[in-house]
Amino acid sequence: MAARYETALIRLIIIALLFGAWEFAPRADLVNARLLPPASEVFTVFFGLIQDPGFHGHLATTLQQTLTAFLIAVPVGALLGILIAENRFAGEVFKPLVFFVFSIPKSIFLPMFILAFGISFWQKVAFGVFSTIFIVMMTAFAAVASVRSDHIRVARSYGANLRQIIARVYLPSMTPVLLEAVRLAMIFNFTGILLAEMYASRAGVGNLIGTWGRGFQIPQIMAGIVTVAGLSILFNELVRWFERRCEHWRGDR
Repeated sequence: MAARYETALIRLIIIALLFGAWEFAPRADLVNARLLPPASEVFTVFFGLIQDPGFHGHLATTLQQTLTAFLIAVPVGALLGILIAENRFAGEVFKPLVFFVFSIPKSIFLPMFILAFGISFWQKVAFGVFSTIFIVMMTAFAAVASVRSDHIRVARSYGANLRQIIARVYLPSMTPVLLEAVRLAMIFNFTGILLAEMYASRAGVGNLIGTWGRGFQIPQIMAGIVTVAGLSILFNELVRWFERRCEHWRGDR
């Protein structure tokens, strides 16, 4: 317990030093204050934003798109990954394709999503799913490989079908591995949504950041970055909380 408090204290000290350096550098003319405003100025803008009802609407739009894409991409990607990895022929055919598509920058596909869906809610969601699903599938490939083969043989010897094997063997064994990758999936998802909003959108935090960037409104941009960072930390902590709830599946796999 003492070590945990000591670690938390060290983290707080490091954060305080970073923010102190951020505040000091522009005020001491070590960096251009127009390019990096002091932390106090940025947080003044940030607190003004979170009290602005108009900003609440943009934030709600981004959160809704992000959560919708996430709730689609993770289960669909995990299921597809299991089905592909569980079948040798499907694995030989589709695994190289998944790795190939994953290696391509997703931003080059964004104009295709705009043409297909228009500038709409589902265009952002579809691009968020596309940005996320491949990392989930690749993790599922690795997770299937981590499942003990004797567990599968025992399940099959008792007459379990594929659906029962997935529900009773694969998912409990794979959940710890998948949860560790869900955080990474959320980063890909959130980045995809923000990119789609910045490129072509009428609302959302990404749209605001793009507008501020075109107007060279640096304090607002930095406040938007603080907002995005806070949301990312919140998502990460929610996944960690859920991961702790699944600790009983972390036994000998």
